[in-house]
Amino acid sequence: MSEQSAPAPDRQPLDEHGAASARAYAAEQRARVDVLASVLEDIAANGYPSPETGVRWEAARDDHLAHLAGEEPRVA
Repeated sequence: MSEQSAPAPDRQPLDEHGAASARAYAAEQRARVDVLASVLEDIAANGYPSPETGVRWEAARDDHLAHLAGEEPRVA
């Protein structure tokens, strides 16, 4: 995909910073989806993991909330 493609006539072009931010966000989301896809492929190939080898949902929740608390605020 070309980074210098002309915008469609009915679209408003982004400035350099906005375009770079959109590309960075897209790459981050693509990486997350790739991780999810690999987990699902592993489950399809090998079945569900044993409950004894997993992480309890409470621990996963607490870790995720701690991660969110450490992030910088974002504006939508």
